[in-house]
Amino acid sequence: MTIVALVLQCLLIFAFFFSSVSKIAGAKMQVEAFAHLGLPQWFRIATGWIALAGVVGLIFGFWNEIVLVLAALWIACIMLGAVLSHMRVKDPIGKIMPAAVLMILALVLAVVHFSAVTELL
Repeated sequence: MTIVALVLQCLLIFAFFFSSVSKIAGAKMQVEAFAHLGLPQWFRIATGWIALAGVVGLIFGFWNEIVLVLAALWIACIMLGAVLSHMRVKDPIGKIMPAAVLMILALVLAVVHFSAVTELL
């Protein structure tokens, strides 16, 4: 399970790094997505920085499992917000699924490493 968790951690770092940078940089796709969701553009930028903080936590998580669990839960909360935002505007399931899958993957990563954290406490 350790290799699977490591691959999952790297996948989340990769996905959220590029997603965060595109939000902060104002990529057309991100600007349009936040407009579609009825969210202000300042929230897009804030969301980018908030997600980037999660990426930093996931990176530090290579050395500290407590940080990893907290960062994975942070990412899961961000994705819960994304799922709820898509549901609020009645998006089809196909638009909701990417955020839902990333939320579940972040939760899996947190659960896998949570047992190691409880052993440390």
